[in-house]
Amino acid sequence: MRLNFIKPFVPYLPEVKGPAFAPTLKEKLIWTGAVLALFFIMYHIIPFGAILSGGSFIEFIQVVLASKTGTLLTVGIGPIILASILLQLLAGAKIIEVDFSNQEDKANFSATQKVLAIALAFIESALFVLPEAYLTPISIFGLPTSFALLLVVFQVAFASIILLLLDEVVSKYGIGSGISLFIAAGVSLAIVQGSLVLFFGGGGLEESLTVIGVLKEQSATVIASVILTVLPLIFTFVIMLLSVYAENVRVEIPLAFDRIRGFGSRFPVKLLYVSVLPVILTSAMFVNIQLLSRGFLANAEFMIGDVNIVPLIGYVGPNGYLQDGLLYLMTSSFSNPLFIGYNAYLAVLAGSTPLFGIPEFIHIIIYAVTYITLCVFFGKFWIEAAGMAPSDIADQITKTGMQIPGFRRDPRIIKRVLEKYISTITIIGSIFVGFLAVFADLTGAIGSGTGVLLTVSIVQKFYEDLKRQKLFETYSGLQGLFGS
Repeated sequence: MRLNFIKPFVPYLPEVKGPAFAPTLKEKLIWTGAVLALFFIMYHIIPFGAILSGGSFIEFIQVVLASKTGTLLTVGIGPIILASILLQLLAGAKIIEVDFSNQEDKANFSATQKVLAIALAFIESALFVLPEAYLTPISIFGLPTSFALLLVVFQVAFASIILLLLDEVVSKYGIGSGISLFIAAGVSLAIVQGSLVLFFGGGGLEESLTVIGVLKEQSATVIASVILTVLPLIFTFVIMLLSVYAENVRVEIPLAFDRIRGFGSRFPVKLLYVSVLPVILTSAMFVNIQLLSRGFLANAEFMIGDVNIVPLIGYVGPNGYLQDGLLYLMTSSFSNPLFIGYNAYLAVLAGSTPLFGIPEFIHIIIYAVTYITLCVFFGKFWIEAAGMAPSDIADQITKTGMQIPGFRRDPRIIKRVLEKYISTITIIGSIFVGFLAVFADLTGAIGSGTGVLLTVSIVQKFYEDLKRQKLFETYSGLQGLFGS
């Protein structure tokens, strides 16, 4: 199915007009800074006609969606990302036909993605706001609260649409991608705020668990206590260093033109070939298990004789989270050491589950193995669905008139060569990002492993863009050489 049906709607879609002249590096920095400022403003504004309900959504989702529940950015870039993933999966599965080398097909794909993102903005806003878990509507101007509820839904959806347009502003006038900018900004803010809380308190953290609180005790073990207190920050930097290392590990496959000797290129296969998509999909699956368990497992009964087997599947405690059972062993339900202190956290890990008495170290092993295994599964799935498999890359290389030196220009031969690299690196990369995410969960790293991985990748790409832009500013002749 082709996407020609979208053409009649294109003239009515909101769009940011491109610049008449290529903006300078200074202008790009100004535009990027202005967009970032608008993002942070919306990040801290509660919608008009509502008050906070005190609920807080799972940190992983807020990191990935650059969102903050209870504000205008309650759904953040969720609709934009979901629309992009859905269309890419449909294109990868050949359900929709898109030739990205064809400008018309490319424009239709972008327009369809925008329409879907706008529709999802209203749907997701309603799903988040209507249950009143995070925002409670209040009567305004003497009107019923139902009116305020609809007004809040509209504000949250409109904020998401604004982010969609701001993404276009950054792409056309700024540096890099707006979506990447928002994710990096949200994670960076979480790391800064978490570090400040760790040192000075606030955010519900007891003073005795902060660096200032430990220093006030003036005990003989104060140095050891301070080190124990700042461990989340130390582990955050460890994950950053590992992420930077992983971003720069790659295998470069040489390519040469079949008919033009002396000219060639290289196809880089990075260790993070599938980026952090395996972690995002795996974590999203675990989040859904946690959410569904609250509704389906809490207070539920399924009797076989005199035995209720529901707790065997997953026992939900008074706090609404899984605390025992099969699902608990396969998911992360650890307390955050940032808020209970490492001494209490280590005591929890040394204990056992409340119902069946299963040691927590067994939980850690099963959870880690399950998580990393699912990361490998989703990594393999994603390269097939997103058109990144060896067969897809081989077809692209052949269409450009290139070949791997020393091998015949045959897609089947190129595919076999690529499989040796892509298949292996996909598995290794998925294991690596899965391990980092588990490591972050177990150590209480600020910003989560997924967030740090994303931010390191985004910041590195921004740096490369800046570096390239400076070269273009100095040597304008390079713009024609690089086709930009």
